[in-house]
Amino acid sequence: MATFSYLAYFPVRCSSNRDSYDPNKQKLNNIKINGTYTKSTTKQVEAGVTTTFTSVASVTANGYMTEQKVRQNIPTTKQSVDHFRQGITIEGGIGYRQRVVVRSYEVGPDKTATLESILNLLQETALNHVWMSGLLSDGFGATHEMMKNDLIWVVSRMQVQIDQYAIWGEVLEIDTWVRASGKNGMKRDWLIRSQATGQVFARATSTWVMMNRKTRRLSKMPEEVRAEIAPWFIGKQAIADDVPEKIVKLDSKAKYVNSDLKPKRSDLDMNHHVNNVKYVRWMLETVPEHILESHQLSGIILEYRRECGSSDIVQSLCDPDEEGMLIEGLKQQENRDMNLMNGFSLAAGILEGGGFLGFEKQPLRYTHLLQINGETKNEEIVRGRTTWNKKSPTTPFSSM
Repeated sequence: MATFSYLAYFPVRCSSNRDSYDPNKQKLNNIKINGTYTKSTTKQVEAGVTTTFTSVASVTANGYMTEQKVRQNIPTTKQSVDHFRQGITIEGGIGYRQRVVVRSYEVGPDKTATLESILNLLQETALNHVWMSGLLSDGFGATHEMMKNDLIWVVSRMQVQIDQYAIWGEVLEIDTWVRASGKNGMKRDWLIRSQATGQVFARATSTWVMMNRKTRRLSKMPEEVRAEIAPWFIGKQAIADDVPEKIVKLDSKAKYVNSDLKPKRSDLDMNHHVNNVKYVRWMLETVPEHILESHQLSGIILEYRRECGSSDIVQSLCDPDEEGMLIEGLKQQENRDMNLMNGFSLAAGILEGGGFLGFEKQPLRYTHLLQINGETKNEEIVRGRTTWNKKSPTTPFSSM
């Protein structure tokens, strides 16, 4: 990239008037409840400073605002700067960029960000983008018109490509935007780059469809919802669209199986089903330990089939994609044969390939399946494919 745009830091000034720095915040000391105004204050004196706290009960439907919305401080109009989340609008005001720091609890044993942490950051920046748009209702990323129609977003496909993992303490810039996907869907893309160097670390794209919150069935996109979100569509891609390679359904012959995975309450999201990031953890738990130690995940594709509830018992299946690795190896062999004809040394090729003409340098691929573990039927939750590259000996902090 030739140029990079950086987000400036914004200082937060303290004031005795806690509402003065945020014009979007509804004052708590003058809220109409049940047709009357209420003002309840308490004072606390500490170190010579008197602080006034205002307490507000929940406001009913005929009031102005609920306590929850006051606390969330959700804007009702489009914002260009989010001081608290270090976010700004880009792409002419319809894209979003957020600056984040990789925290200590977001890294693994090698002190680099885990895949789960990366997926959580993608989800958080997507929600913050909707927050900035002024369209966020009290749903999990749902707009005002979606809530009126009892609709929520559900992800049907996710793809992430990782070229390099961020390290602990590194500052990242995450760009996200949305685009159209057929008549009833939407795509959301992301770019993750180093704030210090501008280097792109990861790219991601996802496809979202609408589900009725009550019936849990997929729904067409109402015209009023389309009119709400269409002005935010951008015609660019983080990962080029292509004909997706089919992910086959695994069966009992899969090489690695874990049949006793039980969702915990902490695995549930605001829509009361297992968060899609938790699925990735279950999938990776079936990858052999020696692969996790010697390789690093460079790509993942997830195809979601159904929800997973708190009472479901989940089975995770994993199988190495030996056919895919063989095809890639043969392709590389053909390329090396051509190189030999053009005067390249066979010995040099063997040395470069670690003794096997470079087959060891080919990425490993695994096919995954999460399904409900039951006696009568095994309903699919998600199919997946992961790609793994051999770890570099110069991995950050590898000698520590």
